[in-house]
Amino acid sequence: MTTTSPTTTAPDLGPAPLPTAPGKGRARFKIGAGQQLRGGPFTYVALVVVGLGSIFPLYWTLVAASHDQQRVLDTPPPLVPGGKLWHNLQAAWEQAHLGKAIVNSVIVAGCITVATLFFCTLAGYAFAKMRFRGRGVLMTAVIATLTIPPQLSVVPLFMMMSDIGWGGKLESVIFPTLVGAFGVFFMRQYLIEALPYELIEAAKVDGASNFRIVWSVVLPVARPAMMVLGMLTFVQAWNDFFWPFLALNQENPTIQVALGQLSASYTPDQSIVMAGALISTLPLLLVFVIFGKQIVGGIMAGAVKG
Repeated sequence: MTTTSPTTTAPDLGPAPLPTAPGKGRARFKIGAGQQLRGGPFTYVALVVVGLGSIFPLYWTLVAASHDQQRVLDTPPPLVPGGKLWHNLQAAWEQAHLGKAIVNSVIVAGCITVATLFFCTLAGYAFAKMRFRGRGVLMTAVIATLTIPPQLSVVPLFMMMSDIGWGGKLESVIFPTLVGAFGVFFMRQYLIEALPYELIEAAKVDGASNFRIVWSVVLPVARPAMMVLGMLTFVQAWNDFFWPFLALNQENPTIQVALGQLSASYTPDQSIVMAGALISTLPLLLVFVIFGKQIVGGIMAGAVKG
């Protein structure tokens, strides 16, 4: 007796794919994920133009600070640095007492930056991941303060600082700006996307307190955004002129108030004013050179999270 084994048929996989032309598949793979795009000539021209436009104000400050008053006001103006840079830097340093002004600006900008990072990170974490009554109303009130012009609060703030006894002191410039609404909103928006609830729940399961969660979980995650916020806060505090000019006096100025005194005469020497402006710019350039890698990394991390 003979038996016939059942025949197996191959499953129907549909029509066979059409053959691709040589090189097309590889070219399509080359522009996939992880590949870098190459810029054309227009890209390089645009980058050169933008770069020169960004560097030219600083270069012109250097050129004007290295000539005398008459040469700066000539037509056409000079485009090459001269030989009086050191003389003008010394004159600006002595006339405006820039040594004390720089120390005061470092104290003011440093205190404001540290306090802003600390308080805004805590507030941003609370608004982003904690549940409590009135959270939406409070966040709306914080954002609403951004619509109020700071000039409206100058008179009551000045009266308050005078009543406390801080008139002419650095405390009158530091304490009103320890926390900013923009910083709270910025950190909240970053932590909503960057900090998953699973990390917080895992820390709670391990018995971590709220302080331990903030120190070991929130701060490492928020570090890129904190670098960006710290840079923006430091630059803003360093360049602030309006409120320090009203709150401080000539004996205890910040760098911008001291530069304002340089140009307050009837016929200010523009070369010396430019020399003072060059001195005030150098600390900002130093900060960016030291922390530039972390700042750029924080900006890129925020872009990837977005």
